[in-house]
Amino acid sequence: MSDLVRVELVALLPTQAGCAVFLGNGKKSIVFYIDPSVGASINASLSHQLPARPLTHDLYMLTLEAFGAKISRAVIVKMEDEIYYARLILEAENEIMERKIVELDARPSDCLAMVVRSGAPLYIVRSLWDRLEDMSGALEEMRKDSDGNPEP
Repeated sequence: MSDLVRVELVALLPTQAGCAVFLGNGKKSIVFYIDPSVGASINASLSHQLPARPLTHDLYMLTLEAFGAKISRAVIVKMEDEIYYARLILEAENEIMERKIVELDARPSDCLAMVVRSGAPLYIVRSLWDRLEDMSGALEEMRKDSDGNPEP
């Protein structure tokens, strides 16, 4: 998998239009923006909040489990016109079928919501990663409070 860069969620910050998602590998961070409802879903999972009823991403996880499937990984594969595209890779094995790998087209925000729930890794295609601007400085600026002091 040398053509992939493993990334982690570095920050999920509110913006006027939704949420800024920062992904990084310890050397570089990138940013993209997501819908506030998906941001809330990711945040709820990260803070181990259990909703009274399953949210959409929770329902999808329950469905996968019911069919003997799991999330293997998610990969952000390209960006066109400022829109990122991703693939969610599933593995299924149950009494009806032998091991099967399924690759689905998915929004990166949904992939992120799924990998934080499952613990599966998130990757970015190296050729895309290499051409994306390092946004670590922008992250630090967004984290500063109104007094100019970094938030904890």
